[in-house]
Amino acid sequence: MAATSPIGMLENARNLSAIADKAQQSHNSGNAPVALMLGGFKFSLNTAIYQQTQRSTSWEWAAIERFSQLDALQYVGPGEDTVTLPGVIYPDFRGDGTQMGRIRDMANAGKPYQLVGSSGAVLGYWVIQKLDDNRSNMKPDATWRKQEFTITLKYYGPTVSK
Repeated sequence: MAATSPIGMLENARNLSAIADKAQQSHNSGNAPVALMLGGFKFSLNTAIYQQTQRSTSWEWAAIERFSQLDALQYVGPGEDTVTLPGVIYPDFRGDGTQMGRIRDMANAGKPYQLVGSSGAVLGYWVIQKLDDNRSNMKPDATWRKQEFTITLKYYGPTVSK
């Protein structure tokens, strides 16, 4: 039933405002663009934003020893592919300080997550290999003003095998 009285419309506006405020403070990206999405976790200014990306890709070559010559090399396939995302969270500015706990929970689930770029490009499935979390600038209430993190992701594959 739609609110047609001015009081009902005012209450609806207050409710919408409260919902918008809660979305801004929650794990949502709110109105901030999503830079990257790992499973259901959105990297954005309102959650956790990384400062840079570093990707490391290797390829495997088997060495076959030869007498009085350099080893012969034979390509045996792709090696590891990792992405490192260092970033900073300022809980007083955005987010609620629980972001790294959510990442830890995802890692503890022991499963790969789909990685999606800001343009919507699906980048395959990745696992959370490592999380470093550093907190500083403690406030009188024992909470932190600054939380630095580094997340290392390892490529799982284009699909999840069952």
